[in-house]
Amino acid sequence: MSCVNLTVVSQFGLRLNRLPVRRRMLDIMKDVNTSRLSVPVAAFVGLLSVAAGLGVGHLVAGFVSPTASPFLAVGGTAIDFTPIGVKDFAVRTFGTYDKTVLLLGMAVVIGLVGVAAGLMSRRSRTPGLVVILLLGVVAAAAVLTRPNAGLLDFLAPLAALIASAGTFAVLHQRGRASGVPAADGAAVGVSRRQVLAGSAVVAAGAAIAATGGHLLARRGGVEASRAALGRIVPRVPAPPIPAGADFAADGSPTFITPNPDFYRVDINLTLPQLSTQDWRLRVHGMVDREITLNWADLTSRTLIERPVTMTCVSNEVGGPYISTVNFTGVLVADILKEAGVARGADQVYTTSVDGWTCGTPTTTLLDPTRQAMLVIGMNGEPLPIEHGFPVRLLVPGLYGFVSGTKWITDMELTTFDAKRAYWLQRGWAQRAPIKTMSRIDSPGAFGKVGFDSPITGIAWAQTKGIDKVEVRVDHGEWLPAELSTEVNVDTWRMFRLRGRWEPGLHVAEVRATDKTGYTQTADRAAPIPDGASGWHSVRFTVLPHPRS
Repeated sequence: MSCVNLTVVSQFGLRLNRLPVRRRMLDIMKDVNTSRLSVPVAAFVGLLSVAAGLGVGHLVAGFVSPTASPFLAVGGTAIDFTPIGVKDFAVRTFGTYDKTVLLLGMAVVIGLVGVAAGLMSRRSRTPGLVVILLLGVVAAAAVLTRPNAGLLDFLAPLAALIASAGTFAVLHQRGRASGVPAADGAAVGVSRRQVLAGSAVVAAGAAIAATGGHLLARRGGVEASRAALGRIVPRVPAPPIPAGADFAADGSPTFITPNPDFYRVDINLTLPQLSTQDWRLRVHGMVDREITLNWADLTSRTLIERPVTMTCVSNEVGGPYISTVNFTGVLVADILKEAGVARGADQVYTTSVDGWTCGTPTTTLLDPTRQAMLVIGMNGEPLPIEHGFPVRLLVPGLYGFVSGTKWITDMELTTFDAKRAYWLQRGWAQRAPIKTMSRIDSPGAFGKVGFDSPITGIAWAQTKGIDKVEVRVDHGEWLPAELSTEVNVDTWRMFRLRGRWEPGLHVAEVRATDKTGYTQTADRAAPIPDGASGWHSVRFTVLPHPRS
């Protein structure tokens, strides 16, 4: 056979061999295009994709601004639009863990949305990408509508959207390719092991990114700024706490609350990070002259120290949101007088560095008997970050939502008609003086005590002072309780009732009378809009007498 014939035969044979390969490849591509993700893989792809987006968004926010985090911005927006009843329920039910519960709930909801996006996309990735795009729009809107949003804040939700969509597209493609069998039964293109390895890398990357964002958000050195201050030494120290100021040995709180035990209730999912070097306070509006104070300006003024009891409006009858510390700061009245308050300015509208606002009556801040302060210290230490470091506002006798601006950076003299503060926009009271109240601390609810255990607790009526506390057991006659030594009218006062109780189940109730002669009402009122009211009661069991 000639060489020409051999060549023709060889080429023909090669073509015969190539045809099945091409046909098989075309079949494989067709299988990839028509294959479906399994339910577990589809759900996992959606879940990992949203996790990647949240992690990357949080990381980028660490470089730009902590409040630019899509996750935190959505959470903050959720808090802003939460109905008052739901917010009140959350605080009442979860206490200081309400924000943790919110974040966990958000994570679960977002994860379920991701799972749904994956399940919708078993054949085509288009539905999932549409869902991710919608999530990105929601996140961007939440970030850009925060009160303190900056020009670069959009980078965080944009990065989150790109990361989430890209992860979804890649994992979706790999998941479908791994499900296509070859002629010999082996997986074609990407093995299931490779898909699992890639998924593990995505999960780890999301966790690392989120952790990195958290660490970057703290890079401002606020803890170092706080630690550098050392002890806060007032020029006018508080008088020593007199003996007999509490009945802690019999179950009342200590008169001074340690800083770590001071209650915290606010709307912040992440704590503002503001150093003393960066802090400024602008006093402006209806004033004769505008003033801007930095840290050195503020601390060069006379620092006074005095114990004050603070109470949160969210406190239910018998609730835990009340504490007393020695606050150190500068009198607000002196600063306002220096600025010169114009006639008609009935509101001091204060703003936190995170955009939260508060409205306080001007006459209250100017009242020399109130001694409202710009506070820089608690119990001799710089303010803890969670309580407003470096500077917060304190006004004795008013609930914090109309007086207690933390991380304060702006003070505008205006009118209540012109501006409505954060909680006033949500239906809370415009003026909210703290109500005369009392609470039983020992015995605790459903506690078991001895036959001669005293009944102890606290009473408060800031700016008025406590004159009398009465306790009754099993709805009997009201008995006057022993009062602790009074420190000042702006602090709580402890009470104690000694007696001998019969074994069995009992109920104790308490009521207080302030120095104006007002006795707290038995009528129950919810905390919102201006504070709870009613008598606190506890049920307790007296154990059998030793000789019975």
